[in-house]
Amino acid sequence: MPYDGYFHTGRYGLASDTHMTTQRRQKLSGVYAITDAALTPAQSMRGQVEQALLGGVRIVQYRDKSADSKRRLEQARELVSLCRAYEALLIVNDDVELVEAIDADGVHVGREDAALREARARLGNERIIGVSCYDSLERAERAVAGRADYVAFGSFFASSIKPHAVRPPVSLLAEASQRWSIPVCAIGGINAGNAAALIAGGADMLAVISALFGGADPRAAARELCDLFP
Repeated sequence: MPYDGYFHTGRYGLASDTHMTTQRRQKLSGVYAITDAALTPAQSMRGQVEQALLGGVRIVQYRDKSADSKRRLEQARELVSLCRAYEALLIVNDDVELVEAIDADGVHVGREDAALREARARLGNERIIGVSCYDSLERAERAVAGRADYVAFGSFFASSIKPHAVRPPVSLLAEASQRWSIPVCAIGGINAGNAAALIAGGADMLAVISALFGGADPRAAARELCDLFP
């Protein structure tokens, strides 16, 4: 039945849940591409994301903060179909209803602890939930206790997307990876010139926007970043 303009899909059966969850979580590593309304506009988003997938990306986040639910639904449906074709994950930024509507692989939530609890209650255990922890190991501790599937820290470098974001030290990645077994994601101003330090520091995933989609060749940019991972 419709919910806030979205149409819900059915859930997997129990056996499929376990299999699908394992498959999904095994892909939580490498370059994590994030769309952006300015850098991946509607008319070119699909082509840009496909180029990143051809370059080796296997995790994509659909991020659009606009209030145009119809357009967001159409774009997200197109991206989930594309990601399925490349056996990649599609994560939706901060919109559990949209995750359900398109049967995406998961959701990424932000600052509020309640968002994780609500997302897990709505999505169950079969979908991925990632949590932004900024520069806070305490926030990550609560996210892990709340059954997050990965935690994200940053901005590690200056970022035009979030110019006023907090700047954690790279050493925080090692602390997080030593404390918890779930994947650790780094975000913020990451490019081929500074990514290796984050990987060496303990990042399992690198969330990238501008370095992928700010240039003319997302496929080459993706390949250069993917090649940095062991």
